[in-house]
Amino acid sequence: MNATAPIFAGLALLLAGPVPALLGRAAWPYRTPRAALVLWQSVALAAVLSAFGSGLAIASLLLVPGPNGRPTTSPTKEIAALGLPLWLIYVVVFALTLLVGARLIWAVIRVGVHTRRRRARHRMLVDLLDQGSADQHRAADIRVLAAAEPIAYCLPGLRRRVVLSQGTFTSLTESELTAIVSHERSHLRARHDLVLEAFTAAHEAFPRVVRSKSALDSVKLLIELLADDTAVKATGPTPLARALVACSNSTAPQGAMAVGGPTTLIRIQRLAGPLGDPRIASVAYLAAAAILVVPTLAVAIPWLVELSRLFRA
Repeated sequence: MNATAPIFAGLALLLAGPVPALLGRAAWPYRTPRAALVLWQSVALAAVLSAFGSGLAIASLLLVPGPNGRPTTSPTKEIAALGLPLWLIYVVVFALTLLVGARLIWAVIRVGVHTRRRRARHRMLVDLLDQGSADQHRAADIRVLAAAEPIAYCLPGLRRRVVLSQGTFTSLTESELTAIVSHERSHLRARHDLVLEAFTAAHEAFPRVVRSKSALDSVKLLIELLADDTAVKATGPTPLARALVACSNSTAPQGAMAVGGPTTLIRIQRLAGPLGDPRIASVAYLAAAAILVVPTLAVAIPWLVELSRLFRA
């Protein structure tokens, strides 16, 4: 038990910083974005669970719960048993675990509430400013803005919207426009916005000195690649590549997801090569399962044991 706390604390730090930084520099996720996204999700969840696992292990050392789940010792006794330096280390790590948990809860609430408020306001604006004709409104979720430059983005949520500009219709061919709309609707159907919110919350939960921005940046790119793959199935790679070039400067408000952006060049270059590799995907899925199983069991089993003690008491 004495080794459990430092092991999981080290694993949490490793999965929050060095592992995301290393994975963010890899090129293979571009070929298998779905498997890579699953691996990223496993790494993020395992980091959080490892932090909680370390906290639970330390709590059992500091409190020494009895058969009824209640503490059987006091701080002075534990200082005498562990020594003051080790006891202080355990207390600091336990406090950091509580901090990560509190920051995670706060980040989930803050990101969720603020993002939905921004989307609701922007959704109301695009509904009011809609300039689309009956021919352009191919579906009820499309809104057209009176802008000359090509713009394309989506507003996720229950009342989802695909927002285009007049310049998008005049600059793109029929197949290119279909590719853009397919890309944005793929975001909406798969609820990629929820994935981004989860990674944003996990990113903000860990202290700045140990977290890596690679996870958030990589996930943003991966969900764009997944949407690109859906568009390729609808129109082929060439119309999508041309549409991405035309909309490369497309921007979107916070909470929306634009088809363009700083990763456009990477996405266009990817379309020129083969997409998908079953062997790499299989290895990524296995790695995701292996990374997630151990921390999950380490957190779940102690909680189940303590709950059973409390119910028996």
